[in-house]
Amino acid sequence: MTTPLPSPRSLLLIEFALTAMMTGIIWFVQVVHYPLFLKIPREAFTSYEASHTLRTGWVVAPLMLAELGTALLLTFVAFGKHPSGPGADRLHLAALGCLLLIWASTFLVQVPLHGLLTGQADPGAMKSLVSTNWIRTLFWTLRMLLLLLLATRVEG
Repeated sequence: MTTPLPSPRSLLLIEFALTAMMTGIIWFVQVVHYPLFLKIPREAFTSYEASHTLRTGWVVAPLMLAELGTALLLTFVAFGKHPSGPGADRLHLAALGCLLLIWASTFLVQVPLHGLLTGQADPGAMKSLVSTNWIRTLFWTLRMLLLLLLATRVEG
């Protein structure tokens, strides 16, 4: 016996909520958290970075995984079986594209920079983290706006 899926509208609202949470977190990280890395004393930085990475992971990993899972479920199952109107699939695919770019940036750019910073307090790597994190900040913001637009078009 299979469990019925939530409605496309419910999945979309869950996805939007997860994306909104991640958008808020990434703006905080971009504007407040990462720029303050340069203020941490050099001798305390690697210990701080190790704690930061672990604690941040506990907050963002479940949200990112849930966001990805909901996006994929909605893309491959819900929209495939329950068309949601003209343009819905394209908007959601664009939002999914943003998410894939976010994941690529995270694991190809930001994670390696954090790996470098775990070993040494490198001001250049800290500045790179701030500048390259704009990729995620902008794509999460765009993704949230696309999902908001999609939510206004999808009927209950």
